[in-house]
This record gives sequence, structure tokens and C-alpha cells, in this order.
Amino acid sequence: MKSPSKIPIFFALLQIFSTLAISSKSSPSSLMAEGAGKSTAGDGESASVHIVYVDRPESEDPEAFHIRTLAPIVGSEEAAKEAVVYHYTHAASGFSARLTPKQVEDLSKQPGVLQVLPDKVLHLHGGQKAAKITTMGLM
Repeated sequence: MKSPSKIPIFFALLQIFSTLAISSKSSPSSLMAEGAGKSTAGDGESASVHIVYVDRPESEDPEAFHIRTLAPIVGSEEAAKEAVVYHYTHAASGFSARLTPKQVEDLSKQPGVLQVLPDKVLHLHGGQKAAKITTMGLM
């Protein structure tokens, strides 16, 4: 069993590397554009993109498992297919989907769901200070 102190680092690394996943129903650049916004669900609640990490049985198809996990939360398999933005199958096991706060809460309680995190853009470097650090002052 993993020590509790290493688990947050593990999930942070998964979030960073999950952008490298190969299986997708859209290109990574369109994913970034789609994930940036929020939409309103039919009940008026604001839905935003969340990354869902799952413990999928190895014998199951990843995308089918993701849809089956999400369907009870959003009401149907068809609604689950529409909510999913991206399937992570190589660098991490999980998916990203547009979810309301209530759906995030309910999904977090589903068997096999390890963690549900809001999607966010992480910049590896930026600004003048970062430029000086990366070039070591040689430029």
C-alpha cells in the first residue's frame, strides 16, 4: 500500500501527464478550448470540466467503463457520452467530463472512482523571471 504522503504527489503527476493521453474523441488543442469554458446544465447549475481518475479493471474496455461509471450520475449512457470530453487510457486511467457540483459530489462516491479534480491549465514557465532561470542568465 502506498504511503499517504506520496498519494497527493502521485495524483498531481497524473494530472500533469494526463494531457499526454493518446485515446481521444477530440484533438488536444480542441480539448483545451473546450475545457476552458463553463456551461449551464439543464437544471440551471453551472457545469465545468473535471478530471476523473478511476481504478478500472484491466479486463474492461476503458471507454465503456468510463461511460458506465458516469451514466448513473448524469441519467443515461447517451448523456454520459455527451458529457465526456476526453478518455485517458495510457498515462492515467480516467476521463474528463463536464459536471455540475452535485454531479461531482455524487460521482466521487461511485465505486472505482479514485479522485475528481477540476480541470485547470498549468504553465510550466512564464514571465521574465522564468526566462532568466531557464536560460541561466546566458541570454
